Parts: sequence; structure tokens; C-alpha cells
Amino acid sequence: MSVNMKEIIQIAGIRDLAEAQMIAAAGVHQIGFPLRLSIHAEDISEKETAAIIACLPPHVAALLITYIEDAEEIRELSAALGVRRVQLHSQPSAASVARLRRIDPQMVVIKSLIVREENLSDLLADLHAYSPFVDAFITDTYDPVTGASGATGKIHNWDISRGIVEVSRRPVILAGGLNPGNVRDAIMQVRPAGVDVHTGVEGSDGRKDERLVKSFVAEAKAAFTRISQSIRRYPRRNGMR
Repeated sequence: MSVNMKEIIQIAGIRDLAEAQMIAAAGVHQIGFPLRLSIHAEDISEKETAAIIACLPPHVAALLITYIEDAEEIRELSAALGVRRVQLHSQPSAASVARLRRIDPQMVVIKSLIVREENLSDLLADLHAYSPFVDAFITDTYDPVTGASGATGKIHNWDISRGIVEVSRRPVILAGGLNPGNVRDAIMQVRPAGVDVHTGVEGSDGRKDERLVKSFVAEAKAAFTRISQSIRRYPRRNGMR
């Protein structure tokens, strides 16, 4: 398994084609479509999602975000939508994820690691269990009030995500309460392979705000560039030999 997840910028939650096209034009690499969820309501139908995905430019990857745990159902929905990437936000067994890998070896699988209060040891155990079967991980925030583990608008303890990044054999994407005002600091502190935003670039009407989207992309790219320059200039200080 190998997938390029370096300096990925991902935005999730699309209302229509115009919104998707605006986000793609802003320089985003992946657009996430949350479907068959356990907490939040879907933004659009599966039929509308498939129609939007068919119109995305080649440089933008579509990503199914779902709480489905059954491997066959995940494959069937992915095929119906026309996606080759899936982000699993539930807690399927490692055996179930391994089965998804067997029945669709070319599927890019991203597994969520949901950060609660001081649960790094539990997340490292999940990291070990799922690493053989996934292409990447995404850390996100648990909201004890709603029970949601995504699209909460809340940040978590970035030290926990940094600890995961430092030991993971797979790329780690950072999510949870990110916005144009904090994404640069988040990247500099956590050093993730990518970042994901949902509510942090939305206006009061719940739609993606073009100004916020462009600002988020610019801030994220600036941080990734700064890290790359630092690594080239001081390789030993950054753990390279």
C-alpha cells in the first residue's frame, strides 16, 4: 500500500456543485462527502454526491466519509458514488478493515483516531492494530455533549496528535476545530501530513465561505512550506540523518 498524503489539504461537507468547484479552484486536494452517518445529518443525498463527484477536476480527489463498518457495504457505496478513497469514522474491527482491503485492494483507506481526554495510549493501540490495513490516519475531536466525532468545530489536545504523528508508520491528517486563524499553528505544532476542515470555513448560513476557504488554504500551505524549508536547512534538528 502506498499513497501520497504529503501536505494534503482536505475540506469536508459540500452543499452543491458550485461550492465544490469553488473549493477545488482554491487549491484543495481532497473533498470529503459525509454519508450514512450516526450523528450528523447528511448535507446532500447520495445521488447528488455522485453527480458532483463526476464533475470534479482530475487534481481533486473525492473522499467518502462514513460510519459504515461492513466492508461490502463500504465497497458498494463507494462504487455507486465513484470514489476510490474512504474515511472510516466509526470503530470497525481490524478484521473488517482487513476484509475491505482484500475485496478492494486499490481503495485508499483512512482510519479516524478520535481524541478524547488523555487517551493517547488507547489511540496508539488502535494505531498498531489498524496500520497494516490502512493508508493513513486522521485525528479528530470527540464532543461529549453531542457524541459526535467529527464536524464538532472543537479542537483537541494537539500534543496527543503530535504523539501519534511521531510514531505512526502511516501519514496522519489533523482535523478538529481547525480554521484559518489556527491552522498554521496547528501544523507547526503537530507536523501532520495534512489537515482537514469542515465547519471552520463556513459562514453563518452553513455554507463554505470563499474568503475563509482561500485563507485556510493559504495558511496551511505557508506552514507546510515553512516546515519543508526547515527540514532542508536543519535536517539533523528535524530528526533526519
